[in-house]
Amino acid sequence: MINLPEKYKERMKSLLGEEYEAYEKSLCEPPVRAFRVNTDKISVEDFEKICPFPHEKIPYCDNGFYFNYDKIGNHPFHHAGMIYVQEPGAMAPAECVDIKPDWTALDMCAAPGGKSTQLKNKLGEKGVLVSNEIIPSRCKILTGNMERLGLRNVITTCADTEKLSRFFHKDFDLIMVDAPCSGEGMFRKEEIAVSEWSEDNVRLCAERQREILDNAVPLLKSGGYIIYATCTFSVEENEMVIDSFLRKYPEFELMEVTPRVRESTCDGISFEGCETENIHFCRRFYPHKSRGEGQFMAVLKSTAEPSPRRPAPKKGKAKENPVVTDFLDSVLTQYDKSNVTVNGDKVNYFTPDFPLPGAYFSCGVTVGEIKKNYIQPHHQFFMAMGKDFRRKIGLDADSPELMKYLHGEEITADTENGWAAVTVNGCTVGGIKVVSGKGKNHYPKGLRLK
Repeated sequence: MINLPEKYKERMKSLLGEEYEAYEKSLCEPPVRAFRVNTDKISVEDFEKICPFPHEKIPYCDNGFYFNYDKIGNHPFHHAGMIYVQEPGAMAPAECVDIKPDWTALDMCAAPGGKSTQLKNKLGEKGVLVSNEIIPSRCKILTGNMERLGLRNVITTCADTEKLSRFFHKDFDLIMVDAPCSGEGMFRKEEIAVSEWSEDNVRLCAERQREILDNAVPLLKSGGYIIYATCTFSVEENEMVIDSFLRKYPEFELMEVTPRVRESTCDGISFEGCETENIHFCRRFYPHKSRGEGQFMAVLKSTAEPSPRRPAPKKGKAKENPVVTDFLDSVLTQYDKSNVTVNGDKVNYFTPDFPLPGAYFSCGVTVGEIKKNYIQPHHQFFMAMGKDFRRKIGLDADSPELMKYLHGEEITADTENGWAAVTVNGCTVGGIKVVSGKGKNHYPKGLRLK
């Protein structure tokens, strides 16, 4: 049994009433494990045909599955970015709105990247995602997950949410605010969340959450959506934040979530002084009701009159660099030249019609670095654009050659000389430099199997 703070018990008993015992009992059960199929790399149908471990569909997420398998992070399918391991309750917020594939989206508090990668899967090839994390070390983890999944058209930023409004203005159809919170919903998974809990921390979190929501308002298009989410149960951080927001911003309305999320969650809770009549549209995900940890979510829609977007800075036509062009022509079967940008010695691949912030952590696909008269390709280039490589080395998941590759060793490569993508079941796991039938390993040292 988790040693819950007495004050927390009192609050939850008041919140849940006769359901409290069932909730407390659920905390003694092992956490539920789940993953999402990365549909930017492989379809759900194709993945299920090759999935080597027991799995069961999550009812509210088309590409989400419960699973029970040890060391999934070492599996080749994980290395190839086919899957993202994510707590099932945390998958629910991104499923609250029917997201269109050509939208622009912002995740304001994104690390480690679960909700961001889920959003990007929904945005498809044309949609753009800005994924922000204020802490540099966590932003590095976030960027690494984007890289592993081979996602294109993603910008990662490392900024305070207030500073984001200096970068963007009414640029987004959807904003995810997965706000830092007191973490009550994670008590079963994270002991530190229990030890750090206090009513003072609940109040501090609520103040910070209100500030983050304030900063989201000027970034949203008219008719756009804010999905507000926490992994806590406190009314102060959830319904009270929403009610306060709606009183402050009458141009927003609280919307119902999609039917299947509603069916897997409980109604929001009213409280003394609540002015939002439909506060029950908020949703609560409880571990004794659904398979997963605690989660709260609410959908806010802007009904403001449309206003002009800030014009994007005019971009001059980039002068083609023959070193870059020759490299891409020799490596890829197809690419859009208008997406190629060169900043100093860095080569990136990103949609040209989206306003770039003044500073960013990473932008689009890092193709590589210019070294005098050649390009040193980046791992992200292989992961995001490997399907378009002229040279591919296809290996089976149980292949000894694939294990050698993941350990950083040289492998046999039966193809012409040059850069090649190493694939498993058609999905890129990394790159090699082929010379006379041998593949020089370019899998990053920090990712290799020990």
